Amino acid sequence: MKLCRIGPAGGEKPAVLGNDGRLRDVSAAVPDFTGDFFAGDWRGVLERALPGAPLLPANPTPRFGVPIANVSKVVGAGMNYHEGVRRAGMTTPVEPLLFIKPNTCLAAANDPLVLPPGADKLDWEVELGVVIGRNCSRLADHEVDAAILGYCVFNDLSERRWQNEQGGEWCKGKSADGFGPCGPWVVTADEVGDPGRLDIWLDLNGVRQQNSNTADMIFTVRFVIAYVSRFMRLLPGDIVIMGTPPGTGWRLKPPRFLRPGDRLSLGIQRLGDQTTVVEAQSTS
Repeated sequence: MKLCRIGPAGGEKPAVLGNDGRLRDVSAAVPDFTGDFFAGDWRGVLERALPGAPLLPANPTPRFGVPIANVSKVVGAGMNYHEGVRRAGMTTPVEPLLFIKPNTCLAAANDPLVLPPGADKLDWEVELGVVIGRNCSRLADHEVDAAILGYCVFNDLSERRWQNEQGGEWCKGKSADGFGPCGPWVVTADEVGDPGRLDIWLDLNGVRQQNSNTADMIFTVRFVIAYVSRFMRLLPGDIVIMGTPPGTGWRLKPPRFLRPGDRLSLGIQRLGDQTTVVEAQSTS
């Protein structure tokens, strides 16, 4: 299933995107796609609801909101691609580097990206997002698959001056409003298959900047989820992002950061894509 939330900001309805490309409104059976909903018999509820669910009106450009409501946290695994580590001249890590993004960073996949004040080194990072489907702590490797609801496209936007030049932890550069475009939908794990064999890419103004495959990840999805669960409880709806391949702006020579008018297009095989335009903050 492809699970999404459709509508204006604050008024999204839960919907399912069918194999026929049509959106079905399941809000009569599901108040919203939240962690609490996915902690229960969510698949049974949807399978019973879908046959009678009304089609949403045909719209060539529906607004896809953040696909999961009320996410408690986003956990990141940094420096997780072999080629990225090699190009940076770094030593391959022996354990995942973890950081937290607050849930207030989350944004709809295709909404405009508004530059916050002082963000003069804002960078892009296309990443595989892993959506957790149950309450879990200290998972064994063989328990991880059952704990995963599905996967999504995630852009781990990062202000590099705040992250790298102002001391402290990485979260300083990764936490502003809008720094986590997510979706447009969550594809359930049964439809994705092996998350370690997915093409992943990002274009800036039509020019390919990142082009890789999740097979290049240093730590697998199963390893990272089990590892994270040793240090914190994961809740239904939480999102774990799996690091970005090489091609980010701060590694270019000279570095290139986002400016008003830039257009980002990014995607992952079988998970969909995002397109967003960068806007300056209004002064009015």
